[in-house]
Amino acid sequence: MTAVAPSTTAAPSVHWETRLFSDPTATSASPAGRGWDAPTYAGIDDQLGDARSRLDRVSVRAAYQEVLYGRAILVDIRPAAQRLVEGEVAPHLGVLVVERNVLEWRFDPRHDARLEVASFDARILVLCQEGFTSSLAADALLRLGIHRSTDVVGGFRAWREAGLPVAA
Repeated sequence: MTAVAPSTTAAPSVHWETRLFSDPTATSASPAGRGWDAPTYAGIDDQLGDARSRLDRVSVRAAYQEVLYGRAILVDIRPAAQRLVEGEVAPHLGVLVVERNVLEWRFDPRHDARLEVASFDARILVLCQEGFTSSLAADALLRLGIHRSTDVVGGFRAWREAGLPVAA
């Protein structure tokens, strides 16, 4: 992670409303790690590396075993169109489909839109197509306090290539 100090003066090309709401002095009372103190990254690969530094990622075979024996909840965050084209995990495994745009609301035990299985102690295994978006999503769950969240290395593509159960 590379820290980039924010500029204290707005560029003349920035609209006045943008300057008004992004004034670094307006957030000086923010808690550490928020506002201007929030981490910045030298690109998405840096952000992904930071997210993965907090995850104990699992292989597709380990994920399958955890789900098969009821020790984890497999959550497919891929959009419907991608699942339609690429395929899905076999439904008998009880995979939950929770698209990425609502994931945090469905698993935050404090939120009204939470799923019944939402719990700080839940073992959540996040699955995307190739194992990139799922790392960022699992890290977001960790930051909400769902401390046993992680993602599946290689995503659904690796799941299918390993010959694990998929929908017919």
